[in-house]
Amino acid sequence: MRTKIRRQLLQRKRRLLQRLDKFNLDGCEQPMFTASNIHYEIGERDRGIAHGGIGTFHALARRLGLIEAIDQRLVLFKFHLPYHESDHVLNLAYNSLCGGTCLEDIELRRNDEAFLDALGARRIPDPTTAGDFCRRFDETAIRSLQQAFHDTRLKVWAEQPDAFFDQANIDMDGTLVGTTGSCKQGMDIAYEGTWGYHPLVVSLANTREVLSIVNRPGNRPSQEGAAAEVDRCLELCLRAGFRRVLLRGDSAFSQTEHLDRWNADSRIRFIFGYDNHANLVDIAEKLPCCAWKQLKRPPRYQVATQPRQGRANVKQAVVKQRQFDTLRLHGEEVAEFNYRPTACGQEYRMVVVRKNITKEKGELRLHDEIRYFFYITNDWVSEADEIVFSANDRCDQENLLGQLKGGCRALKAPVDTLESNWAYMVMTALAWDLKAWWALLLPEGVGRHRETYRADKQWVLGLEFKTFVQAFVQLPCQIVRTGRQLLYRLLSWNPYQAIFFRLVAVLRC
Repeated sequence: MRTKIRRQLLQRKRRLLQRLDKFNLDGCEQPMFTASNIHYEIGERDRGIAHGGIGTFHALARRLGLIEAIDQRLVLFKFHLPYHESDHVLNLAYNSLCGGTCLEDIELRRNDEAFLDALGARRIPDPTTAGDFCRRFDETAIRSLQQAFHDTRLKVWAEQPDAFFDQANIDMDGTLVGTTGSCKQGMDIAYEGTWGYHPLVVSLANTREVLSIVNRPGNRPSQEGAAAEVDRCLELCLRAGFRRVLLRGDSAFSQTEHLDRWNADSRIRFIFGYDNHANLVDIAEKLPCCAWKQLKRPPRYQVATQPRQGRANVKQAVVKQRQFDTLRLHGEEVAEFNYRPTACGQEYRMVVVRKNITKEKGELRLHDEIRYFFYITNDWVSEADEIVFSANDRCDQENLLGQLKGGCRALKAPVDTLESNWAYMVMTALAWDLKAWWALLLPEGVGRHRETYRADKQWVLGLEFKTFVQAFVQLPCQIVRTGRQLLYRLLSWNPYQAIFFRLVAVLRC
């Protein structure tokens, strides 16, 4: 970061802290909001945009060669009049990064002259043209586009420290994407009555990147096609240099016909949930008492100051008053045994959790029941409780799916066929991956700033999409075009601009 920028950030921070000083009580005799006689006018020379951070993403795409990779891998046009394939892909991703929630929001950016100047574009595709572009895709074209993203992803990973490559955690899950449409090709009704699609999402838990999305009709099972997608992601991670890969999924993904093949590679480990079949429950019930040990879960968070007394549980009081049935966990124990699934040629480690659950109704305790949860793995080294905790960590993918649905709005079905909606999901999910790459390229620093910079990097990587956009994209900027440079002049300050300018310095190198 340049010395001038550092000084300007400190000055803006100092001025704001003076205004927020709680001991400064000047003017408190009247309400704070005192603005009056407000007028509006249109600037003639100065132009600005509300999403000044979008320039860093375009600089990121250029630095990583994403634009060239898309145009080389994806060939959908015979003539480029006037748009290239990369123009359409980035148009959808940038729309999401600028807070767009649907195709129609592209029209706002398309009619913003300052936004077009900020990206050096004469014009960008309108919503109808963007929808027509999605309809050009078939499965082969979608795979080619995903491969272009992988080419870029490898460049980002190559700049990470050596510890980054210790182990890649690959998670997989399916999620329902509902639609109110009646004429969308490929849609179907799911088990719980939702009409729409059932895409499979494979992600890298280390960075929460989306490695693959496969769109399917709404009635398809979660695990359908998962093994083939996992194999593609395994090849990508091992080619990138990861020394080990851990596969995780719930009981729907314990595809026993593939376990021997994955186990044959010493670099691959897996932990899958397993259905509690009667024979497994019988084995667990016959285990001796000495085989079980108490499962002690770590605290959800560390108290930074002093423990505080919890507030009254309003929900629990209502449940008791209205005599609702309640399941209360009283304890967990863990054990293990060897087990060979029918489709496998060898035994694997089966870790079982026994939960003691009490059923209550109001103030009455009705009865106790035992429930078993099974996990199959080829990890013979880790402790049994570590296997359970690692399997439970996969639940963070539910948060990722929530971000893809409600954050960048990638898991939607705005077009009219299965393949076109698949393409829309992949292109819009690029906004989420760009966020991850933005964070991964933050420098970790040296010397006394190393730990601070590393903590900032992990914090940005874990941000929700909306919070990230507000902190690093929604930056009011004046756009100044000169003969040799395109200048984004920030017009406001927020506490995260020091992190922002550290990335700007990296992109300028």
